[in-house]
Amino acid sequence: MIQFETTRFGSLEVEQDRLVNFPEGLIGLPELKKFILIDHKDTPLKWLQSVDDPDMAFIVGSPSLLVAEYSLQLEDAVRKYLHLNNEEDLVPLVIMRVQGEDVIANFQGPILINAENMRGVQLVVDGKPRASQKAG
Repeated sequence: MIQFETTRFGSLEVEQDRLVNFPEGLIGLPELKKFILIDHKDTPLKWLQSVDDPDMAFIVGSPSLLVAEYSLQLEDAVRKYLHLNNEEDLVPLVIMRVQGEDVIANFQGPILINAENMRGVQLVVDGKPRASQKAG
């Protein structure tokens, strides 16, 4: 178990195997390497809470919540980086924020997590997501 403080959720204690490790951090935040996912009330959304910085937490959700048939073309280098052996272990997430009446999702910087080993990466994707793309 590890224990850490957050500004949003107070003191948290979680099992080591719940930590998501981002070896290179997130884009613009290379020093933040360890995160946990926390359910957001009774919704399909989650909080991606930094273990390294108590102030850093992002609302994330499956891209398919906004784009019904979202998929992403993954390069072999990304699969190797994540140590991804089984496509079913891949958890894609997008960071979301609310601006007025709109929900804005960062499809150009999706977060990919290998649920089997809890290793993650944030990609930079050129162009807009296409529903016809496949992750295979």
